[in-house]
Amino acid sequence: MADDIKGKVIDTESLAEYQEGSVVSREIIKKDIGTVTIFAFDKGQGLSEHSAPFDAFVQVIDGEAEITLAGQAHTVSKGQMIIMPGNVPHALQAVNSPFKMILTMIKSE
Repeated sequence: MADDIKGKVIDTESLAEYQEGSVVSREIIKKDIGTVTIFAFDKGQGLSEHSAPFDAFVQVIDGEAEITLAGQAHTVSKGQMIIMPGNVPHALQAVNSPFKMILTMIKSE
C-alpha cells in the first residue's frame, strides 16, 4: 500500500511513469476486499487475454487503450472508463499510443 500518498492531493498521472517497452504498475490500495492499481503501458505493450472472478473498473487517465472483452474490441481514451465483467475474457493493449489507467477491483459479490 502507498502510505506515502495518504492524505495528500496527487496528480494520478504521476503515480506510474512510462518506461520504454514495459508495463509499470503501482498498487495504491490493497485490502482483502479489493485493490486500486495505477498502470502505465508503453506503446505496443499490453496484457494478454485472461479473466478474473470479479468485475473490474478501468479508467483511462492518459492516452488511449484497446480493451477487448469477449472478443469485442473497445477503444477507451483519457477520461473514459469501462467495466470489465467478472469471468469474461479480456485483454488490454496500447495500440496507437502509450496509456495509463486506474484499475479498481472489488473482490465481493
